[in-house]
Amino acid sequence: MSGLLSLLDDVGAIVKLASSQLDDIGAQAAKAGSKAVGVVIDDAAVTPKYVTGLPAARELPIVWKIARASLMNKLLILLPLALLLDAFLPWLLTPLLMIGGLYLCFEGAEKVWHALHHEKETGPQEATTLDAAHLEEQRVKGAIKTDFILSAEIMTIALNAIDADTFWVKASSLGAVAIGITLIVYGAVALLVKADDLGMKMRQAGKLAMTRSLGKGIVAAMPGVLVMISIIGTAAMLWVGGNIVIHGLHELGWHWPYETIHHIAAGAAAMAGVAQGFVAWTVTAAIDGVIGFALGLLLIPVVTKMLLPILPALLPEKAENPTKATAA
Repeated sequence: MSGLLSLLDDVGAIVKLASSQLDDIGAQAAKAGSKAVGVVIDDAAVTPKYVTGLPAARELPIVWKIARASLMNKLLILLPLALLLDAFLPWLLTPLLMIGGLYLCFEGAEKVWHALHHEKETGPQEATTLDAAHLEEQRVKGAIKTDFILSAEIMTIALNAIDADTFWVKASSLGAVAIGITLIVYGAVALLVKADDLGMKMRQAGKLAMTRSLGKGIVAAMPGVLVMISIIGTAAMLWVGGNIVIHGLHELGWHWPYETIHHIAAGAAAMAGVAQGFVAWTVTAAIDGVIGFALGLLLIPVVTKMLLPILPALLPEKAENPTKATAA
């Protein structure tokens, strides 16, 4: 009997430890995912354009193809690379993060530049130039390449945000981030690309006047919703990109930018008197965003004039839309 009780105690201890580990994994995954919010929003904002101009029946299958490839890339390529980087070259993490941050600054500043100059964005290759099957294949390949870049940044940000002592908690947390963010991004994309179809059906087949009115409202609202998502994604890219660069400089030994922003935000919060945490965060994010925008503007001529020949490998979305890139 004593042996059985001892065994039950051991099992209870193991279950408690496993529960604790799961709590740690969940907490670390949530923390890491929140740090990557800017890239996540950009990923969700970019993807819907890849189904534009294709048959409605192919929209969800295309989203599924991209989502499946995105998940496989995160789990089978990026997660092992991130863990190897953390184990053998941890000093390289901050420079890689800063490079990713500069990429976000460039992306955000370029979108603002084109919006201010009223340049039409043609998006991926027009549907009139290729048959639907060939176009779909090219769209999926382009989307997967663009997603790979964004996923690499997400996984790098997540790795830097995870504070775990054991390899398995870190690996499991990264895996949870990969799965969770993929589900969130492509679940949102699926809803976005089918919302207008749903609204149209409600407007045409709804039995109640309220249902038809709601459907009409959805159809009318979707263009504005997509624009709003794009604006939020652009702002998030500039804020997150600027923040990554500032923190990277701080970690590499140049403390002045980080400390100056911290003092300005603390002073603004003290003057506000109420909601000081929110005020400090807002001021910090705003300054980070301005710095991100300035860095992005500086990078636009560098990318468009010097890196354009290798854009197919580095920035597939720009390579597929060369008129946008060269116009800058």
